[in-house]
Amino acid sequence: MGSDTGSGAETEADVVVIGGGVMGTSIAFHLAEAGVPRVVLVERDALGSGSTCKAAGGVRAQFSDEVNIRLGARSLEAFTRFGRRPGQEIDLRRVGYLFLLSRPEDVAAFEAGVALQNDLGVPSRMVSVEEARRLSPLIVPDGLLAAAFSPDDGHCTPESVVLGYATGARRHGARILTGCEVVGIETGGGEIRAVRTSRGRIRAPAVVCAAGAWSAAVGRMAGVDLPVEPLRRQIVFTEPLPDLPRPVPMTIDFTTSFYFHAEGEGLMLGMSDPDERPGFLLNRSDAWLPRLTEAIGARAPSLLNVGLTGGWAGLYEVTPDHNALIGEDASVPRFLYATGFSGHGFLQGPAVGEVVRDLYLGRAPFTDVAPLHAARFAGDALRPEINRV
Repeated sequence: MGSDTGSGAETEADVVVIGGGVMGTSIAFHLAEAGVPRVVLVERDALGSGSTCKAAGGVRAQFSDEVNIRLGARSLEAFTRFGRRPGQEIDLRRVGYLFLLSRPEDVAAFEAGVALQNDLGVPSRMVSVEEARRLSPLIVPDGLLAAAFSPDDGHCTPESVVLGYATGARRHGARILTGCEVVGIETGGGEIRAVRTSRGRIRAPAVVCAAGAWSAAVGRMAGVDLPVEPLRRQIVFTEPLPDLPRPVPMTIDFTTSFYFHAEGEGLMLGMSDPDERPGFLLNRSDAWLPRLTEAIGARAPSLLNVGLTGGWAGLYEVTPDHNALIGEDASVPRFLYATGFSGHGFLQGPAVGEVVRDLYLGRAPFTDVAPLHAARFAGDALRPEINRV
């Protein structure tokens, strides 16, 4: 993707975006497209090298929280038009998301969620176990009570989304500095003064933290508390499945969080590990495989006969209520943040880019994100998201 080079000399910017994943590149694109001069994005490694390149690529509007539904639906619209704006092929596959439900309380929660989604224009619906089997023939119905399906959801390629936004941001005049680590944020008089990096100092009156799992450390540099913890998640890939009935919806066994979707000629498989502790571990571990194997055996046993061809580990950026942090700090004005998405950041990247652009410009975003302000954790305003994978 290339990068600007610098001698380490002091430079100036109007806003520095920290983090070069989908969130940072989307924010940089939307700011630059809106005519904000001197947008500089800094990424300590390569673009998309953090959580974005390890994402499963799912895109959806099936959430329990109204803000997340709106962000997801708005992003789906943007992904649909991505080939024109910013202009990049992202291999969008609108195969649907299918949540398999085996507990009465989950059925009730998803029924309420579908009603809210429908009110907001999302064409999700509750489906019978029989229809769920038709939609996703690999599953067995044992213990299932119902399912929820939304045909507009699906998956696309995270690296391509980052490339599209980065290219578009540069086209509109933004600078992108890769291999550039933030080592400090200077404040004075309650204001942002500069960002210190491994390649020099950038004087700027505004910062956007889009550093994903590393956001807590970035926040501390400016005296801002961003309660984000890194949590390892792993996925694996199967060998080609030539007889696989297609299309394959993103299929989630909600009780166990086991999920799969088509990837090339085979499948991508994933699941959360309740024994995983917060930390920056990125090595692959086999400790979760017995639980994954058990979940596969219970819900899609034919996959036990399919070989695996590899996989990877990546980081979720988790908050206490598994919902994002989006806003501007009250005590350090012009320190904006978009982080803590707890597994649904990639799919909300386009809409959040719009929102942060509008917060920076002082205008009302298309949806009110005030409930996602980090200050909610100081009081009793937690906002749990139920539909998480």
